[in-house]
Amino acid sequence: MRQVIALPRGHKGNPADPEATILPMTSVDELIYDWNREAGTESVVRELSFDDETLRDGLQSPSVKDPSIEKKLELLHLMDALGIQTADVGLPGAGGRPREDILRLVKEIADNKLRIQANVACRTVVSDIEPVVEISQRAGIEVEVCTFIGSSQIRQYAEDWSREGMLKNTRDALNFCRDNQLPVMYVTEDTSRAHPETLRALFSEAIELGAKRLCVCDTVGHATPQGAAAVIRFVKELANSLNPEVGIDWHGHRDRDLGIANSLAAIEAGATRVHGTALGIGERAGNAPMDLLLVNCKLNGWIDNDLSRLPEYVRASAEAVGVDIPHNYPVLGADAFETGTGVHAAAVIKAFKKGNAELADMVYSGVPASMVGLEQVIRVGPMSGRSNVTWVLEGLGIEATEERIQRVLAAGKGSKRMLSDEQVRAAAKDA
Repeated sequence: MRQVIALPRGHKGNPADPEATILPMTSVDELIYDWNREAGTESVVRELSFDDETLRDGLQSPSVKDPSIEKKLELLHLMDALGIQTADVGLPGAGGRPREDILRLVKEIADNKLRIQANVACRTVVSDIEPVVEISQRAGIEVEVCTFIGSSQIRQYAEDWSREGMLKNTRDALNFCRDNQLPVMYVTEDTSRAHPETLRALFSEAIELGAKRLCVCDTVGHATPQGAAAVIRFVKELANSLNPEVGIDWHGHRDRDLGIANSLAAIEAGATRVHGTALGIGERAGNAPMDLLLVNCKLNGWIDNDLSRLPEYVRASAEAVGVDIPHNYPVLGADAFETGTGVHAAAVIKAFKKGNAELADMVYSGVPASMVGLEQVIRVGPMSGRSNVTWVLEGLGIEATEERIQRVLAAGKGSKRMLSDEQVRAAAKDA
């Protein structure tokens, strides 16, 4: 059996310490009974794709700013590095600078031979789609048209739309795309509240006119996981009866905070591509967060993407659109892998002393920090114990004498929050 001693990066503790007994490497999988699998989580053996909506739907958030083109290009490259297959790069129908940015982004993909592909959002109106022909020709690569139309009865009533008029718009738009060799994802807004017969009519027409993908939208975050699975199964059955090659997308919002849960349910039910935005930015409460979607799909064994640059992706996104990353944001927030609680820290430290870095990464964490290029961090605070202090002092290269331990421990107990490294050094220096 393989044997290792592993300490966090930068920690100056002594791996030869008698307490750091080298033990045979034990697989963490052998130590965790996984009730998720017991519950019957389905394996996804088909190819799964991701569509990043940060630069389109994400920018509809009332609280974000439209990034500079330089920031957009940076994000595009990070999406590519994470193995995200497609990016929605804007609304060409908006004209002006948004259309110029779209062309620049599409040309960046072509000029740098990026793996990621571009798509754009257009109403199911020919005038919205016409600019895509020129963008595609000037960039020299294919651009997918995500042509959207409202589908729920509540939307039809509010807009005074008839089903016949919706079908005519669909025919006009998709015939134009077919005549100009533009690949189409046909998007029904508010699918999760639409009548089955309306969906059957719209999707059947779209498939007949050559749509390569159908997008099921939970536009107002109405769906539950069970509802998401039900509507995906309905659309999948319809598509399989007409053209089994048609892909099925899921586009979810998180008004009920079910964005990730619904996306996972949609994947299990048959969706082949799921949408999300960095940090879940988007209209109202936002979209399913792309970063956490990737993490969950990897933990489920559905993808094998290298996610080590995920922290860079969320930091760059936050800076680009002018938002903060919440401290308690799962996986990627500042607090995600930090603990100052004595009993928790003691378990992590004991795991490190067993020489099993994977064990230390998982004993008090449902997500391995190393998966996203991070590490477990132990701090000193009001609920800390001796083990916290000893570990932190050694990590700072300070000898953990009894007097120093007591001084730093007292400083932690007297503080209302975690001590910074500078405060630990100051308390140790006083000793």
